[in-house]
Amino acid sequence: MSALAERAETADGYRARRTLPLRVELVRQLKRRRTLVMGAILALLPFVLVVAFAIGGDPGSRNGQVTLMDTATASGANFAAVNLFVSAGFLLVIPVALFCGDTVASEASWSSLRYLLAAPVPRARLLWSKLAVGLGMSLAAMVLLPVVALAVGTAAYGWGPLEMPTGGSLSPGTAAQRLVVVVAYIFVSQLVTAGLAFWLSTKTDAPLGAVGGAVGLTIVGNVLDAVTALGHWRDFLPAHWQFAWADAVQTRPEWAGMVQGTAISVTYALVLFALAFRGFARKDVVS
Repeated sequence: MSALAERAETADGYRARRTLPLRVELVRQLKRRRTLVMGAILALLPFVLVVAFAIGGDPGSRNGQVTLMDTATASGANFAAVNLFVSAGFLLVIPVALFCGDTVASEASWSSLRYLLAAPVPRARLLWSKLAVGLGMSLAAMVLLPVVALAVGTAAYGWGPLEMPTGGSLSPGTAAQRLVVVVAYIFVSQLVTAGLAFWLSTKTDAPLGAVGGAVGLTIVGNVLDAVTALGHWRDFLPAHWQFAWADAVQTRPEWAGMVQGTAISVTYALVLFALAFRGFARKDVVS
């Protein structure tokens, strides 16, 4: 296969950078059933919460302590923030693991990976295309949820300021800007899951193994973060900073936690992506 690739690189009209264009890979992934199902689940969640609040009544403070959940019906902005709060810990992990972990392993499971490489698509080019599309679709999933939630929440509870659980509020314009920051940070914090899923996807021919492995390791990280006996060692866990975005939806935002969380997540992700590229470059692809 390597000899074929070398001959093709010298053929007239062959350009490695033109193989497997991003638009082709994007269309392929968008048409897949798992993409449509995942999008439908994220789009339906705000409607489920509206129905839950309608059945159970407006949320109220418990034991005299007001939380973000208690302000869910204050405005569309509050409702969008609550949707992100209930989803960031687990639900939003699923599309990241799915889109990044299924991408290479599924080609191997279909026995089409070797034909892509024999086309010839350079290995680095194939991984870059699949990684870029996987990350792009993960970001789209994270944008879809708050956008739908904002629209549904505004229709149900009206357009207004983002009410703070601790008192005070943010104007609708400022609230929208802060929610953009929140979504960006959640995406960055999930890069570790993306890196795990993508690395595992280059190591196995079983898509479920790559996706499940990434989700499982993410859950292990959350469990370890709950072990207070670890002390300051928890600061090196990506899970320790996953809700640092809550500091951005305050009247006086704090950025220190988000900066540390970003540094930790990006570092882990870069190492995992590098391992994926290095391992796949040396892998004997037979499927």
